[in-house]
Amino acid sequence: MSVARVRASALEAAGVAGVREAEAAPRPLPCVPPAQDAPGGVRGAPVEAVPAGEACRALGLKPRELELAVELGEIGAVAAGPPCGRGRRVPAAELARLRAEEGFPATLRERLRLVGAREGAELLGVSRARFARLARTGCVGPVRFSLNRYRAVVWFYLATELRDVAGHRPDLLRGPLPEGVRRMLARGEDWRPRHWRNRRIAQAVRRTDDPWAAAAAHAAVLAPDVLAEAVPDPAERARLEELRPALVTARPDSPAAGRVVRALLTADGEEEVLWHRLGLAAALGTARAARPLSRPEEGPGARCGRHPAVRNSPSCITEATSRPRRS
Repeated sequence: MSVARVRASALEAAGVAGVREAEAAPRPLPCVPPAQDAPGGVRGAPVEAVPAGEACRALGLKPRELELAVELGEIGAVAAGPPCGRGRRVPAAELARLRAEEGFPATLRERLRLVGAREGAELLGVSRARFARLARTGCVGPVRFSLNRYRAVVWFYLATELRDVAGHRPDLLRGPLPEGVRRMLARGEDWRPRHWRNRRIAQAVRRTDDPWAAAAAHAAVLAPDVLAEAVPDPAERARLEELRPALVTARPDSPAAGRVVRALLTADGEEEVLWHRLGLAAALGTARAARPLSRPEEGPGARCGRHPAVRNSPSCITEATSRPRRS
């Protein structure tokens, strides 16, 4: 399928459903490295920040709520290690800003409120069946998911985004659904996993300054065989795997749940796969130009040298040291 056809198909569906790929992405995350320019212009002045646990207590949030707030850009995060790496902290200035808001903490908690399908339908004033149709066709996009005891996926939506849909697209809530939406339903399409993947990729890309990490975000949703075809260089694939973002943070509690989660993490359908391959190709072009992989000198043993870019290359991994890909 041609790139033009993919873009035209995506825009057609998005136009009638009221969702564009760009709109599905959240606001950029204000993730700041631990050393910034001080007010006086002296670089390297540390940012005063507190651990996540202390930030939760100061803001009256649960850990998962704080994590969501950072993902959505409601709270700026300072990486304790490399930019946007693990061990994030919250700047004291961010805590002061949020605590000074009128209506705190209720206003902050409301911006982070997640609702399921039943509560979402009530919020929009529609039936649960209509809400399901709107969600399946991408008119409303999920933020999180969980698995119930039957290993069925339960999607959660941001209440503020649902109110925005009600305010900007009232035609979706009453009367016949747009023709494009009806066509998508007739084809049995379900954009909820795609919408969630796009959101998580956008968050991963926007919280890093490393072009290779940005490329790894696009690569994270491609099946291994697709990725091998898109990136034939084993050293580059090893680098992408090393920087692979954790799109889900909770570990599945059973092999059956793991299979469900892996399916949600993998791009599905020719159009979506091509979309992410295009994103990966563009990101790789930027990464190669900005920070080319340094390679060990050719010679005896160089193929399986210790350089970090190739130490995890499939040609250098023995059966004893192989590890399954984390989800």
